[in-house]
Amino acid sequence: MTITLNGSARDLAVGTTVAGLIESVTGTTRGSAVVVDGEVLPRAQWATYELRPGQSVELITAVQGG
Repeated sequence: MTITLNGSARDLAVGTTVAGLIESVTGTTRGSAVVVDGEVLPRAQWATYELRPGQSVELITAVQGG
């Protein structure tokens, strides 16, 4: 299936959860926030929320630096 992640198309396996997506992109779920179809998705739902084809996901990660 295909979703839009931060403005770019991304192919995922059917049944991919938000937590699985974040871990595949960043290696961890720490320091991240997720918006799915314009709505902030609470962290408590990440492990069980399965993404659907055509959804738009914005992944925001905290970055250290100065």
